[in-house]
Amino acid sequence: MAKRKIILVPDEILRKKSEKIEKITYKEKLLADDLFETMYNNNGIGLAAVQVGVLRRMIVIDVSKKDEEKKPFCLINPTIKSFGKESSTYEEGCLSIPETFIEIERPKSCIVEYVDILGNKTNMECDGLLSTCIQHEINHLDGKLIIDFLSKLKKEILIKKLSKNKNTSSRVIV
Repeated sequence: MAKRKIILVPDEILRKKSEKIEKITYKEKLLADDLFETMYNNNGIGLAAVQVGVLRRMIVIDVSKKDEEKKPFCLINPTIKSFGKESSTYEEGCLSIPETFIEIERPKSCIVEYVDILGNKTNMECDGLLSTCIQHEINHLDGKLIIDFLSKLKKEILIKKLSKNKNTSSRVIV
């Protein structure tokens, strides 16, 4: 396993649509391991392959609490099949947008179809934080970021601020 550098806004790769994974090989398993290590190292609960510069439809998630046993899982080619009727609001952060939190209203539950790391196609019912995290990470696979939920003006101001900080900061997130 290896920690990878997390790609930060405004890098254009974050706006590209990730490609479907046709076959799960040793290379995909290594990528999943790297994503988990990178996510845990950065105190995240989810990470999409595009966030480390790999345009493949893979996400890793672990929404377990710090005092609980880890419950990591990898979703390959995830697709949301349906959403619940209720909504919930979470203050979402993103490893690609440091020190930024945005309140976002999303469907409280969803059913996601995906392939696991062993190649098994499955459906999973999700609600609460897990549902929010899955929706957030699938948005990454489609080139959508949490800042897209802001007004155009707020989004432009935030991107300028992040660009300025990126150019003047010596801090690197890996």
